[in-house]
Amino acid sequence: MSARKEPPRIRACLFDMDGLLIDSEDKYTMITNEVLQMYGKPNLPWSIKAQLQGRPQPEASKIFHEWAQLPITPEETAAKQASLQAKYFPQSQPLPGVPALLANLVSTQSTENPVYIALATSSNSRNFSLKTQHLKDLFSAFPEANKVLGDDPRIGKGRGKPLPDIYLLALETINKTIRSKGETEIKPEECLVFEDAVPGVEAGRRAGMQVIWCPHPGLLESYKGREEEVLAGRTGSHTGENENAGSLGEPGDGWGRLVHTLENFPYENYGIQFPERLHHEDRKDNTRSWISLYYNRYTRRDTFKKQFIRLN
Repeated sequence: MSARKEPPRIRACLFDMDGLLIDSEDKYTMITNEVLQMYGKPNLPWSIKAQLQGRPQPEASKIFHEWAQLPITPEETAAKQASLQAKYFPQSQPLPGVPALLANLVSTQSTENPVYIALATSSNSRNFSLKTQHLKDLFSAFPEANKVLGDDPRIGKGRGKPLPDIYLLALETINKTIRSKGETEIKPEECLVFEDAVPGVEAGRRAGMQVIWCPHPGLLESYKGREEEVLAGRTGSHTGENENAGSLGEPGDGWGRLVHTLENFPYENYGIQFPERLHHEDRKDNTRSWISLYYNRYTRRDTFKKQFIRLN
């Protein structure tokens, strides 16, 4: 892929979930290590964990079993994991900066340049419910029609991340709403994908979108010196010859950015603006004040307001 032109202003933000919005990736690691310890196996190393992140369960299971060589079938492993997931997933909590970021993006709906948001997670419906049932107010920031899960039938078999389908579908859910309003549709290059996983970054780049990579410190260490490859989607997460696999970026092309936290996000770098008073409150880092201000002025969802204040 040749060098791209200057990235355009962002009109939509598309979010991964596990390890990006909530700390469920740590729960996955804990669960996997408990199963490994049952059979005297070593803990899951980041070299393998990095390959599992962001992928649909069937693909991740195959990679894991080829490495772990457990004396039980994949189905038996899945049953043990499911039991532990029911215990640990409901303990998932938002990661730093997430409630503020979502609230600010939702607040743009009152401006001339609204930024739409959608969720694009490889988690299936069961796991999504376990991870988010106690965080319903937080996830109500995403319209129901804009939540795309890993078992969505609109995503073809074998077409999960790092292929671009889930992000293109998430964009289509937004454009369906936009068309009904008579607004100009959002193009892929006007989307900003938020990811923690390397396959997810590649999926975003293959979709022709701009990408924010916010990795776990352990993952970042395992890719030390290869950060630009990750941001371009050129780590070889997808090596097949699938039709409609999309195009990759180039290292240093400016369409990918590495951040270590979602706190103090640089909205201005992406042309994202929200109400002036809210913007100033955010700059003062007065979280309780600006969240109260936003919800008092721009929404009637009082429970959503209370949840955001509590989480911050």
